Amino acid sequence: MSTATDNTDVATEKQSDKKSAFDFDVIGIGAGFAGLALIHHLRERGLSVRIFDKASDIGGTWTWNRYPGAATDSESYYYCLTFSKELLQKWSWTKRYPGWEETLSYFHFIADECDMWPNIQLNTEIVEAEYVADRGCWKVTTADGQNYTSKYLVSTMGMISEPMIPKIKGMDRFTGPLFHSSRWPKEGLDYAGKRIGIIGAGATTVQMLPVVAQTAASVTVFQRTPNYILPAMQKPMTPEWEKEIKDNYDAIVAKCRNHMFGMAFDSPVGRNAVDTPPEERQRIFEENWTGSFRWVFETFDDLLVNPDANRMAAEFITSKMKERVNDPETAELLAPSFDDYPLFAKRPPLDHGYLEAYNRDNVHLVDIKDREPLVEITETGIRTTKNDYEFDIIVLATGFKAYTGALEAFPIRGITGQSLNEKWGTASECIMGVCVADFPNLFVVTGPQAPFANLPTSIEQNVIWITRCIDKMESEGYDVFKPRKEAERDWTAHTAEIHAQTLMAEGDKVNSWMMGANRDDKPPRVLIYFGGANAYYDLLDQSADAGFPELEFEKLES
Repeated sequence: MSTATDNTDVATEKQSDKKSAFDFDVIGIGAGFAGLALIHHLRERGLSVRIFDKASDIGGTWTWNRYPGAATDSESYYYCLTFSKELLQKWSWTKRYPGWEETLSYFHFIADECDMWPNIQLNTEIVEAEYVADRGCWKVTTADGQNYTSKYLVSTMGMISEPMIPKIKGMDRFTGPLFHSSRWPKEGLDYAGKRIGIIGAGATTVQMLPVVAQTAASVTVFQRTPNYILPAMQKPMTPEWEKEIKDNYDAIVAKCRNHMFGMAFDSPVGRNAVDTPPEERQRIFEENWTGSFRWVFETFDDLLVNPDANRMAAEFITSKMKERVNDPETAELLAPSFDDYPLFAKRPPLDHGYLEAYNRDNVHLVDIKDREPLVEITETGIRTTKNDYEFDIIVLATGFKAYTGALEAFPIRGITGQSLNEKWGTASECIMGVCVADFPNLFVVTGPQAPFANLPTSIEQNVIWITRCIDKMESEGYDVFKPRKEAERDWTAHTAEIHAQTLMAEGDKVNSWMMGANRDDKPPRVLIYFGGANAYYDLLDQSADAGFPELEFEKLES
């Protein structure tokens, strides 16, 4: 007679047999923050994990974005992984906003300290992923034709990683270097004494221009839409500041977890701009003009929800911007107007000397929206409706296919044979940004309809949810989870409803990547959950506590 223990042993053996039929329990694609977090959490559960990345190094966006001036826009001490209190204490940042080199060193520190290298396979591009229904597994194919299988597939590719390459006539004719800013030549590029054209005036150009202009013969920026630009106010990490941070890291991590944008900010502050007398409002704006996105969240609580308050903030920012540009005409071109779009309909960049760069004789601004639209790229440069500009180097600082681009760049085919790219033709439906209907056993980290927030915070919350889901499946003997279509419809509708109530819904008017409106291959759509990152993290926890009601679990017949 079999006992309960005997039955458990048999079930365990069956699970072990199934697992041994695959190359890995979990395959992740992308060795940035999400890839490293996934290794940590799943390896602790005794699962076999392999992270593939086509890059030659770990770091995700920080191994690709090596343009001059590339740096974080979140402050260093909370733009990091928090799964180890020991590592938080051991690592030391050198400045408020680290550059790509220091950030990449941080990734190596994590991988070294946690011995993650055996779980990482670099220089390996995944060109196809297919769900194999009869086996309940995923099969991925590499560029050199190798196949690997796993029970679970996780996209850890990042929500701002796939470059947006514009379709400009003549791009193949230019005889000099022409490349996207996120593909800056790793072997280095001697731009000293060269004439440089930069197409695009977003966050990348705001960081790049002040550095490049120092040694280039000339730099010409082709701007379509001006940005509300906040000051970064870079500063070194002093021993006193570092001690204060490390003495309070538990509180800082908790603050990120409970903030609407995942930041270690002191908000809400309990006051509204529209209810504050003008002189008092101006004083609060001025006193908080100390750098970072803090200004938006630590001044007043209504700046992103009340149009009148948003106009007040927008006008304060543009007045500050114009003070720093000597030429009034250039200052007007650089400064947006609330009548064109509200603050945060486009993500505002942080300034490290961008505005002052236009006071240099070798820096020029071209308005390609109204004054002289771009016509084509020639053998020697860029032609607009009014002028021919000659360049030695052209940089496409044209942004990214945010949230979905990396998932659409190669075929990821679910149970119906349809790819994610095909499914997301007109709308990017998803469940909490982590699961997609008709794609069993596929997890996405910070996918479409997840929050726009401090990425390491959101990434870790997603990975914790994924880990808890896998825990349930492994402990209860399930082979497959299938995301429920009704859950996907409900989340998509909920996200759209919230989005419509925010000023961010104006983003499609100004080609904002936050709505995919910068793309020329797909229409704008709702990509971001604006109900608050903290509320979103709560919903993830509630989902896991309730046994993942958004998913249907199945056992395959042996």
